[in-house]
Amino acid sequence: MIKVVIFIVTVVITVAMIPLALAATARSMSTKKPRIHFVQDMDNQPKFRAQHSNDLFLDGRAMRPPVAGTVARGNLKEDSHYNLGVVNDAWATTFPAQVRVDMDLLQRGRARFNIYCTPCHGYAGYGDGMVNKRAQEILENSDPAVVKGSTWVQPKSLHEQLISEQPIGQLFNTITNGVRTMSGYAAQIPLADRWAIVAYVKALQKSQDANLNDLPADQRRDLPTIKLFKEPN
Repeated sequence: MIKVVIFIVTVVITVAMIPLALAATARSMSTKKPRIHFVQDMDNQPKFRAQHSNDLFLDGRAMRPPVAGTVARGNLKEDSHYNLGVVNDAWATTFPAQVRVDMDLLQRGRARFNIYCTPCHGYAGYGDGMVNKRAQEILENSDPAVVKGSTWVQPKSLHEQLISEQPIGQLFNTITNGVRTMSGYAAQIPLADRWAIVAYVKALQKSQDANLNDLPADQRRDLPTIKLFKEPN
């Protein structure tokens, strides 16, 4: 009797472990077959995919063209100054009316700049961010056979004359759409934050090319004095 009980318990335990073993096997293996989909919800439903045919229409196309005479209305980004950085088909040289340039905007711009721009351009904007440093290390320390003649172009310094003289709208466009090998950040950075970054970049450029005459007279006397040489005794 005891042997029968032991046998039954062993069988039950073995059978109970089969689902666990199958689950563990499924998690550790890859397959091209679709997963078991018990709850379909709306994942699988009859529909026509893009560029497919549809015999319901005379032209046989599933994708339908706009109705003739349709006039678009709504959010069309009609304010080109704010949305594109363009005024009268030229790069804007001023900030849009929606953008209030104050310390809060600069602080916001600095925070967004530090997140998205410093990896390549560096905190001071000289193109010496960590991405550039890492790329230089790889090129200098890797086996030439592995690098195979690869080169690295350092990110632009935001203080170069060509960059510092760019209109505000052009800087905004660069952040939005990218330029050369730099990708655009329209998908990652909201519209208002892109203008905040532009404001901070202009302030950053100004900080590296400031003049004493740029300060009000009543603030100049508060500046610290730096002695560049030792005065004679």
